Amino acid sequence: MTRFVVDAGAVLHLASEEVDVPAAHKLLAPTLLRSQTLSALHEAVRRGELPADVARDRLARIRRMKIRLLGDAVLQRRAWELADQLGWDSTYNAEYVALTQLQADAFVTMDAKLARSVKGIVATASIDALKPSARKRKT
Repeated sequence: MTRFVVDAGAVLHLASEEVDVPAAHKLLAPTLLRSQTLSALHEAVRRGELPADVARDRLARIRRMKIRLLGDAVLQRRAWELADQLGWDSTYNAEYVALTQLQADAFVTMDAKLARSVKGIVATASIDALKPSARKRKT
């Protein structure tokens, strides 16, 4: 079983493409994922990029995804340290990276800049690694 930490962008992509992640993969995310996906979908509706019913359907799909959400003090402490180490003002992305360090094999993000910034800190994988026909590739 491969354990992947998925960020909001990756989860939104999986929902929009209606990808069913194979049971051989375990998905993890910090608890902030819920708020980030809700906000991103609401913002897309407000900007006129998505009809409200489509956004609500995607939100329902995300709620059905088997993602273990974590947010304990150990994760928060490590995220703080990583944000300091990487010079980030916000700890949001650091929570995903910290969770990857603590409990996962690789981090999946659609944000290429973020993926580059954590090179050498955690393994990353492409979104294709979560698709049924994908091979388990780490980058």
